[in-house]
Amino acid sequence: MSSTQNNWFYEHFDTAGTAFGLRLKQKLEEVQTEYQHIEMWETDSFGYLMTIDGATMLTTRDNFLYHEMMSHPVLFSHANPKRVVIIGGGDCGTLREVLRHPGVEKATQIDIDEMVTRYSEKYFPELCESNDDPRAELLFEDGVQYMRNCADGSVDVIIVDSTDPVGPAEGLFKADFFRDCHRVLAEGGIIVQQSESPLLHSDTIIKDLHANMREAGFTSTQTLPFPQPVYPSGWWSCTMAGKNTQVGEFRETDASDKGFDTRYYSAAIHKGALVLPPFMPGRDEPLTATSYKLQATSYKLQKRMPLSSLEARAFSFRHTKHREPGMHKGRSFPIH
Repeated sequence: MSSTQNNWFYEHFDTAGTAFGLRLKQKLEEVQTEYQHIEMWETDSFGYLMTIDGATMLTTRDNFLYHEMMSHPVLFSHANPKRVVIIGGGDCGTLREVLRHPGVEKATQIDIDEMVTRYSEKYFPELCESNDDPRAELLFEDGVQYMRNCADGSVDVIIVDSTDPVGPAEGLFKADFFRDCHRVLAEGGIIVQQSESPLLHSDTIIKDLHANMREAGFTSTQTLPFPQPVYPSGWWSCTMAGKNTQVGEFRETDASDKGFDTRYYSAAIHKGALVLPPFMPGRDEPLTATSYKLQATSYKLQKRMPLSSLEARAFSFRHTKHREPGMHKGRSFPIH
């Protein structure tokens, strides 16, 4: 819910009992599309502001935080991403960040509402500078249906750059959608989904997201928090899930030597974001020293890395005689 008074825009988060405000210069334009109500504003200190159904989508001043964290962590976590699909992301900022990676051969963006992109081209042209890249494909259709129609194993990375899990975006948070994503991803593929506020949604949306991703067949999950001043609580997150790959690891050397400039993302930021505060449900279970060693041993085996004699004995004991309470059957990797 939002309101305007005395040249201020306020977004009210009634369930949390909080609100966020920006001082306005003027309202620029608005449109009611088939799907949602889009408004454009000029603010006093955050540049342009886009809202959808009264909820803040992005501003000129701080959108780089979100777009960089929705794209670079997942791309550097994949071994060699070439084929990328972006569900949502109509403002095109995530597409721009994805195409900074020279190894990406094709990036397809699917947003249900074309007017989001048209407004972004007008008010956030810097985010749309890669729209004419020959590797870019922009489609305006239902992202859930698009994934249903994709061929098995045809994509390396899926980025779900959606609005909140209501209205057109509700289906993008469901296990059925993640099952389609799991099928479409090639071996070692990764999906990342924007996952709301760690402070407000850890026990609800984020917890359910981990469960739905695991139910769909993903073998590892990891939430990464990051600052986002204009979103509820000022603290946001994305959650990755890997198809037989460990999303708690990334190509740190490549991230350090990435060859392009970023304003927030770095290898050090990525590494730090993998460390979650104790209150967040980022793991399947608390890691005891024993379970951590056993899971690390399994990871080494999967990567064909040599084991010490103690690791080999522990692995043999774990998989033939004993299963720790709370461990899920058949899972060899820690869930982050």
